[in-house]
Amino acid sequence: MTQHSIGLFNDLPLESGTKVEIRDETIAVFRIDDAVYAINDLCSHAEASLSEGEVFGVNVECPRHGAEFDVTTGAVRSLPATRSVATYQTEIRDGEVFITIESGGTDE
Repeated sequence: MTQHSIGLFNDLPLESGTKVEIRDETIAVFRIDDAVYAINDLCSHAEASLSEGEVFGVNVECPRHGAEFDVTTGAVRSLPATRSVATYQTEIRDGEVFITIESGGTDE
């Protein structure tokens, strides 16, 4: 388990996704209000980048087929996806955002 800085909180776009790559992990990061959430960037239904999806509250819509995922838990919110995506622990310290990488995140 290691923590990786991904930059400053204020540099993340509000209510939008950002793709980051840490080692062999591709992660979609979302700044929602005063919090940051991180999930696996690859939709569990089809190969599409969730960081490119539209955000509605705490849900992100896959840009390819419209499946929705809760960015706080990785849980599926609508079809056609049926499997959750991995989540990653985030922490904000002194204005800097850190993501903890374990073995592939945690499945919800």
